[in-house]
Amino acid sequence: MSTTYVDLVDFDEAVAKYDPVIGIEVHVELGTKTKMFCAAEVEFGGEPNTQVTPVSLGLPGALPVVNGTAVEYAIKIGLALNCQIAESCRFARKNYFYPDVPKNFQTSQYDEPIAYDGYLDVELEDGTIFRVDIERAHMEEDAGKNTHVGGATGRIQGAEYSLIDYNRAGIPLVEIVTRPITGAGERAPEVARAYVQALRDIFRALEVSEARMERGNVRADVNLSLRANPEAPLGTRTETKNLNSFRSIERAVRYEVERQAAILDAGEKVVQETRHWHEDNNTTSSGREKSDAEDYRYFPEPDLVPVQPSREWVEEIRASLPELPAVKRRRLIGEWGYTDVEMRDVINAGALELIEETVAAGTSPAASRKWWMGELARSAKDQEIELSEVSVTPAQIAELQSLIESKRINDKIARQVLEAVVAGEGNPEQIVVAKGLEIVSDDGALLTVIDETLAAQPDIVEKVKSGNLGPIGAIIGAVMKATKGQADAGRVRELVLERIGA
Repeated sequence: MSTTYVDLVDFDEAVAKYDPVIGIEVHVELGTKTKMFCAAEVEFGGEPNTQVTPVSLGLPGALPVVNGTAVEYAIKIGLALNCQIAESCRFARKNYFYPDVPKNFQTSQYDEPIAYDGYLDVELEDGTIFRVDIERAHMEEDAGKNTHVGGATGRIQGAEYSLIDYNRAGIPLVEIVTRPITGAGERAPEVARAYVQALRDIFRALEVSEARMERGNVRADVNLSLRANPEAPLGTRTETKNLNSFRSIERAVRYEVERQAAILDAGEKVVQETRHWHEDNNTTSSGREKSDAEDYRYFPEPDLVPVQPSREWVEEIRASLPELPAVKRRRLIGEWGYTDVEMRDVINAGALELIEETVAAGTSPAASRKWWMGELARSAKDQEIELSEVSVTPAQIAELQSLIESKRINDKIARQVLEAVVAGEGNPEQIVVAKGLEIVSDDGALLTVIDETLAAQPDIVEKVKSGNLGPIGAIIGAVMKATKGQADAGRVRELVLERIGA
């Protein structure tokens, strides 16, 4: 196992001295009703070990049957990633022992993937387009889920024992494998994050997966190596496993660059191994020495015939593909009136889908952007979470904006209401009613407060009467304070001027 280095090399120093090369393997769980090779139903959050069959448990004599919908979804993914679709491909047995793999082998694809030789153009934060070459996208089945009990972090390190749930075993997966990603330099962490985010958006657009990373629907294994310069041979790589957030992907790449640079600077060799990511302290730790393909003793799956999608079927699927995210973004720029910079900020913040849903709920693009990129983005930053994880829905933002436009509340009150929504106190309408936050629109009630305020400030009244309207702001401010901000400032101004006779 590799040495642990406390003193890392500064990232900027590391990328100035070494050339980082990354490779990313993304696993996406397909949103089929049943598993890849059996009729066991797929439902998130079921009681442990209830969604199983003899096939998914690997019991003797149980024979698999390929899920046709999973094949269709795999072809959709391959086409969206500009891949070639194989005329014939087959499954293989990948042999290894893990407690969460009940058959002691995983049914996957090895030398004959369903999709190959593709690419994805990824837009970075400053608008730069970076092309990621894709080697293959192949079908396989997921493993079960280990739950580690007794540790402080929920990971295997420090756990007292582990429980295994086989509900996930056999769920259809597509694994997308890049070729070595070179030329990213100091932007390697950003490229890794942007690439996986672009894939997640494609999965959702194709409707082949819910692609919820917090549920493990999308997981990334990130390989990283350092070499002396872009012309040098590839260095020894490590593989950081099962990253399931964009932030973790970016930080894991950055950390491994700093860690490996420290190893090389010390004159030692990087160990080819898998590593675990620790979200609590943003570090990786050693898992096991990495196996090469030959260690898995691949051989063709004898219980499954080759998959041979007809060219007609492939073209039908191609014709049915929806508008892909990159094309949609260009269209929305025109429809919403955003500038390129505004749209890029929206995308980088992970706000595009949220704004789109808010607009669909009846809010203008400008107002939708104001809320998601303003108050809510700040809230997400303060909580150190993704914007999509903030406890507010697009429907609630639309309801909040509707209350403003109907003049039942103003912007100041709306921010107060939004804080309550984020805190889980209810929907905007419920909060406004429960807390009595609705704007005071009764002129009679306002005039009572205005008269009291004018009586308390006769010197200001005289100045306004003489034609100096500057001090009127003090009167309006006093009225707004007395009404706890629940008055229409414009209407207050009109009534004050009428009362003074100015």
